[in-house]
Amino acid sequence: MELYNGSLNIEDITNRWYRDSHNLNYGAFITFVGTIREEDGIEALSFDIYEPILKKWFQEWQDKAKSMGAIVKMAHSIGDVPVHSSSYISAVISPKRRVALELIDEFVEDFKANAPIWKYDVIDGKRVYAKDRSTPMDGAGILVEAQND
Repeated sequence: MELYNGSLNIEDITNRWYRDSHNLNYGAFITFVGTIREEDGIEALSFDIYEPILKKWFQEWQDKAKSMGAIVKMAHSIGDVPVHSSSYISAVISPKRRVALELIDEFVEDFKANAPIWKYDVIDGKRVYAKDRSTPMDGAGILVEAQND
């Protein structure tokens, strides 16, 4: 798991992941790149991350991937990320394509639902909680109630 301030350099990150894994004799290297869309007048999205829970969540995914003979990778932004740039990259490296295809889908969907990352719209230079584009986390207690108001 890699965290960066601001936009992610897609080419540097994915190329390094590929170089680090290409000698493993795996048949699949699948990436997912999340890009900030221009919508609702935003100029950027901004992210806060609770790292201890994110590290635990990611470790569980590494353990699951390892049990399937695969590897998962992830990079995410902290702070402001302008539209048309990347805030999230994930990859699955696996001996077999079917494992990688299924695992990347499951990983990205679980990330969206359960990773402790809070998203804000940046409009006119101000951060506004992105309630409509956020997913309440199970067990988040008062935070879930606040999102439902």
